[in-house]
Amino acid sequence: MSAIPPETEATEPVVASRTPYRIELLGGYRYAFCACGLSKYQPFCDGSHTSTRTGIKPIIWTQEKDQTALLCGCKQSQRFPFCDASHTKL
Repeated sequence: MSAIPPETEATEPVVASRTPYRIELLGGYRYAFCACGLSKYQPFCDGSHTSTRTGIKPIIWTQEKDQTALLCGCKQSQRFPFCDASHTKL
């Protein structure tokens, strides 16, 4: 059995949840969304990506207005940080 090269594993995010996170976002607030799936503070980044070789960095944005949003838990969305229902295909 051949091992998967580390470079291949490093680019794949971990599925943190098979459902999205319903979050109350505050306008004017800066957020860091965990894109690697390793954070223990999902769906937000806790810096876990720095202790691994994922090469996947958080998505950082400033929220424009107060909003209830569904943030991606499966880390497969094409609309990061927002859910696009990719979890239904897992």
